[in-house]
Amino acid sequence: MTIKRLVAAMLLATSSNSVLAEESFTVQDIQVEGLQRVALGAALNNLPFTVGDTVTDYSLSRSIRALYSAGHFDDIKVYRDGNTVIFRVRERPTINAIEFDGNKDIKEEQLLESLSGYKVETGEPLDKTVLKSIENGLVEFYHGVGKYQAEVNMDVTYLPRNRVDLKVKFEEGDAASVRQINIVGNKLFSDEELLKNIESLQDLPWWRFMSSDRYQKQTLQGDIEKITSYYLDRGYLRFNIDSSQVSVSPDKTSVYVTLNVTEGEQYTINGVKFVGDLIGQDEFINQVLPIKNGQLYNGALVTYTEESISKLLARFGYANSKVRTIPKINDDNKDVELTISVEPGKRVYVRRIAVSGNANTKDEVVRRELRQMEGAWLSNDALELSKQRIQRLPYIESVEFETLPVAGIDDLVDVGFNIKEQPSGSFNAGISYGNYMGLSFQVGVQQENFFGSGNSAGINLSTNKYQKSLSLSYTDPYFTLDGISLGGQLFYSDLDYSSASSNLEAYNYTRYGAGASIGYPINEYNRLNFGANYVVNKINSIQEYDQLRHFRAVLLDAQNPDGGYRFTNYELSAGWVRSTLNRGLFPTAGHYLGATVKATTPNSDLKYYKMVFEARNYIPLSNDHSWSFLSKVELGYGNGYGSDEGYDFTLPFTENFNAGGSNLRGFESRIIGPHAIFRSADSVPGLPGSGQSGFPTGPEDDHYQVSQRSIGGNAMAVATLELITPTPFLSDDYRNSVRTSIFVDAGNVWDTEFDIDRYAGLTQLQNGQRQPGLIDYADPGLIRATAGVSLQWISPMGPLTFSLAKIIKKQEGDLQENFSFNIGTTF
Repeated sequence: MTIKRLVAAMLLATSSNSVLAEESFTVQDIQVEGLQRVALGAALNNLPFTVGDTVTDYSLSRSIRALYSAGHFDDIKVYRDGNTVIFRVRERPTINAIEFDGNKDIKEEQLLESLSGYKVETGEPLDKTVLKSIENGLVEFYHGVGKYQAEVNMDVTYLPRNRVDLKVKFEEGDAASVRQINIVGNKLFSDEELLKNIESLQDLPWWRFMSSDRYQKQTLQGDIEKITSYYLDRGYLRFNIDSSQVSVSPDKTSVYVTLNVTEGEQYTINGVKFVGDLIGQDEFINQVLPIKNGQLYNGALVTYTEESISKLLARFGYANSKVRTIPKINDDNKDVELTISVEPGKRVYVRRIAVSGNANTKDEVVRRELRQMEGAWLSNDALELSKQRIQRLPYIESVEFETLPVAGIDDLVDVGFNIKEQPSGSFNAGISYGNYMGLSFQVGVQQENFFGSGNSAGINLSTNKYQKSLSLSYTDPYFTLDGISLGGQLFYSDLDYSSASSNLEAYNYTRYGAGASIGYPINEYNRLNFGANYVVNKINSIQEYDQLRHFRAVLLDAQNPDGGYRFTNYELSAGWVRSTLNRGLFPTAGHYLGATVKATTPNSDLKYYKMVFEARNYIPLSNDHSWSFLSKVELGYGNGYGSDEGYDFTLPFTENFNAGGSNLRGFESRIIGPHAIFRSADSVPGLPGSGQSGFPTGPEDDHYQVSQRSIGGNAMAVATLELITPTPFLSDDYRNSVRTSIFVDAGNVWDTEFDIDRYAGLTQLQNGQRQPGLIDYADPGLIRATAGVSLQWISPMGPLTFSLAKIIKKQEGDLQENFSFNIGTTF
């Protein structure tokens, strides 16, 4: 005890003498030597004392640490000369440039962002102590993606004026493949059944070169979760993956994965109750609750229930709700009681909505599509609907929104909609080449966002060997604040087939007039449209064919049979559109339904009606919608109503449906469907000396010819199946403006009024040669089909479409058009 007291006394004396010996002095001057780039004031600001302060040796040691913490110096020494404190420093070199070499798996942008986290940036001082940490971090990343042979070295090159160049050298090596995945402890499900649900692939044969068995740490973690979910979704509540080991082969080219599992037993649900605040929606939530007593526990169903309740609360402004399920497990009875805790939190309101990215489109055009209002509570449904409505506009490529909390207020947020526009003007042109028509061309300008107003204006001119047309149109989709649209159009066309020597159905058709349309929104997805047109028609130089007999009987002036046909029609139309498409151009999800009925009024020269129905359905096949499936149907039917002097009105041939070209790719335009039949009488020689060359025989001896091209029909059905795929060799940045697809088109055009019995027993002649029997143009079963690939691009001139198709099934007389190119057409 005496010795311990003696030691303690000696230590205390030593400590006291040290404190008394520490000398203090008043600083009269501070000098910093070795500064090059760092300003003297910046260095002095980091010191814990200034001139006039009393300091000790301890204060000086603290000052060194303070200067080091500023990050400007590699070496610092402090000296005392009387009452002057002198710091001698060596500044850290400034990074002049950063270069990367050999990196393939990591983009330079990612590397620069990662280095900035270590404050390694151009123009900044270099702290060499962090270089090793950066190297190790990058190597660890490569190990995580299966590249165990990777090496990373950071070379520093010193330059004059205390500058350095930093070069990061990568030797990535090859990725290790998954040689084998073993699951130990599973008895209920085989390895094959469990492994077919995961993304990691093992020991692939050579012929599966399109797949990858590359090991990636993140992928394996996801696979472990999938296996866990597989058991939890089937009631195995106590399932657990006890351990996972990844062994690397000596040559670092392969890995072996082993998972040790405990399966446990199945548990059933024995009661579900709620705690917390259900904001008065208790009855509704209980009615739609998918979890029922007595069923097996299902982890996916529990998660779905939590998400559904959160979405329901978000509809009423509770955007920050917390919903969690607390299981109370009874291992004796193998059941579980679920308690769903609901904490809605505060109702969140929207203070302000900002729109950005709309360089060409006025703010009001975007805001009128919003269903989330400022001052109202925040609703995820309203935000998603707003995004969808904006994205349906044909001049918007993509829309994203974000909610930003207001600083200091926990129940207010600001909402920002960021818009990416796409070309709203369209140079509408078409170029195609066929065996018969040769080169045809049309041109026009359509502006879907006229001066940023959201209004549509267009002028279209079409001209080719046989046709000239001009149309002017203008539509205001928001003529009223309620979304009532108003539009008008003027049009003129002159179709001249009278000089077409190889076109047997020659005629000249002039059409002009004016029209107006109005639309009424029913709800967010449905709309009614109404229209009226005044149309003047003139048809001259027509080469009469047999299907025109009713048309001729009604309109032809017996006193002037060469005067052609002149008729004026007053057209009324009504239509219904339902659209849930996610985008205006290049949609990938949702459906479109459209039906239109057009009819002439009873005081028109011709009395007829025409109905068109279109349905499109897009089904996304991948989460990012890069793969999608399109099914499309177009149906049309028209006919006349009433009669005139015993002749029934029929659909005029100028209103016939046509197929081929854009709606049946691979066939020439106006080639599918009924052809014109030209009927001629046979004759017998006249009697010798009578002066007559011959006499016509009866109708039963007529012969006939069939035109080379279709005149169309009063009924049409066309269907399309299309697989939309990612465009090869193209960045994801262009996914919304370029589309590649594989398609199958099938359909037919027919004439329900055609009577093939009129031509029974007659002879068909073509170029003086007897031909086989006539096709029944009233048969809807004469289906044509094609298959091919299509590339579409929303270019600055408008949508461009390239199609390459091959005919699968055709009928006699059909002409193919393997390649076509159009501007201004999208599918």
